Amino acid sequence: MNKDNHLTVFEHEVLRTDRGDKKLTDVQLKSMQEFYGESGVPYYSLVHNGVKFCEYVGVLQIGDTLIEILPKIDKGFSGSEDSWRIVLIDMLRAAGVFDLKAPSSGNLKLKSNSILHLYFELFIKEVKYLLRQGLVKKYRRAEGNNTSLKGNLKFGKHISQNLVHQERFYIQHTVYDSTHELHSILFKAIKLLVRINTNQNIHGPLKLLELEFPEMPDVKITEATFNKLTLNRKTQQYEKAIQIARLLLLNFHPDVSKGSNHILALMFDMNSLWEQFVYVSLRKYKDVNTTIAAQSSMNFWKPSRGYNSTMRPDIVLNKGKEDCVVLDTKWKHIKNYNPSPQDLRQMFTYMKYYKAKRVALLYPAVAFSRNHGRYYNHNEQNFQRLGEEECSVISLPYNTDIRQWQKEISMQITNWVKGNDITIVDC
Repeated sequence: MNKDNHLTVFEHEVLRTDRGDKKLTDVQLKSMQEFYGESGVPYYSLVHNGVKFCEYVGVLQIGDTLIEILPKIDKGFSGSEDSWRIVLIDMLRAAGVFDLKAPSSGNLKLKSNSILHLYFELFIKEVKYLLRQGLVKKYRRAEGNNTSLKGNLKFGKHISQNLVHQERFYIQHTVYDSTHELHSILFKAIKLLVRINTNQNIHGPLKLLELEFPEMPDVKITEATFNKLTLNRKTQQYEKAIQIARLLLLNFHPDVSKGSNHILALMFDMNSLWEQFVYVSLRKYKDVNTTIAAQSSMNFWKPSRGYNSTMRPDIVLNKGKEDCVVLDTKWKHIKNYNPSPQDLRQMFTYMKYYKAKRVALLYPAVAFSRNHGRYYNHNEQNFQRLGEEECSVISLPYNTDIRQWQKEISMQITNWVKGNDITIVDC
């Protein structure tokens, strides 16, 4: 890809058509405005002559232009584009996004400096793995003219089509071959990648894959297509290839007016990714006696009509035990400010309903810090004295060594749970 067609920005940055070192063309902006539509998209907001990105990271490909959005908490955070790209990819790997079936995927390298093209490479490796293993065959019903009578004769169509061709029979019969829905989905994804790929490093492997994969009938792909798929023991190895195909096919938005500025959006909510990353880090290094649950819900409010409202903290340690701990993750730089009143009220509610011994808000940071504040005594009329309930604020420094970062997260949370080295700041 031409470097002029590869724009790299950080979350919350702005791209405009009229100013800045990195600019959008008028055509690109129009495509993003049309993609945004009346209902909007969560990835960016529209500003005057441009777009402002949100807390979503990943890639947007508009025609031949690739816009890469990388995580970065604050302008004061150090690190180059390359280092933050590696951090993002490693976080996605740790969270299980790149958990592949192909045995050679562990040696995969990012040749293109783009997470989008990494997905392309992963898909190619997964499908090649399936081809080497041999594509799974299934029984299917087929009908049409044949020179031999087998299966069921479709008498009406036989008469209408073969009145002057008495050597043919219009029949319905059962066929055992590789033409089925799973392969139609993969073939459609291959054709899409051949169409939109701009990376010369994978152009050859993609074209070769297109030639090696058997031709399949074109199928209309929707969310329902994937929701009704079921994998069994024979087809379980298709899971990751189908997942990537789903991601690519459902996030491709063709430009129906001009046909030159299609949009492919592969974006990740950093709040959700940070939550999952902290959860898998704690789970990986947890003590054998510690239980950990993510998104553990509890009924909170029951209306006279309709459905109950629930609360769902990000992470709960030792749920239902005396040493229960509730953690909530926030992907933002808190600096020296207090958490928002809404977050503090939420943590107080978690403490009461889960009968938690401790609660904490977890933030990413440049340097480690661990403070706590106490809630005012809610049993007093004037709320003049501090009570015993606490909410800790823990800032966890990022590390480009992902394994070391996970160990540090686990160690710091474990020390906090045990009450080691806490700096007390009443607020």
